[in-house]
Amino acid sequence: MKDGLTPLATPYSVRIEPLGVSVPIAAPTTFLAGTRAAGIELPSSCRNGTCRTCIALLTQGQAHHLIEWPGLSAEEKQEGFILPCVAVPDSDGVLQVPGAGFLERG
Repeated sequence: MKDGLTPLATPYSVRIEPLGVSVPIAAPTTFLAGTRAAGIELPSSCRNGTCRTCIALLTQGQAHHLIEWPGLSAEEKQEGFILPCVAVPDSDGVLQVPGAGFLERG
């Protein structure tokens, strides 16, 4: 781009369960930031991948973490758990977040 800014990638569709709502999220936007922009609140606290408040299960799709070793065990990563505050989708997917809710607008 002429202005020197890097454009966002094409967004992936991520369905947030149990809400049943799909939101578009494009890299480099994290799951947490993308859902918040769409009016969905996920549990969160530290926003840097250490406290585990936001831990969620990616049941479909692929993602990667923006930090080298997020606060997940190797077993949790193998089972599909991610930390949405520092994870970015690499495909369309489904994210199980029991504490998800809608942001109050007003």
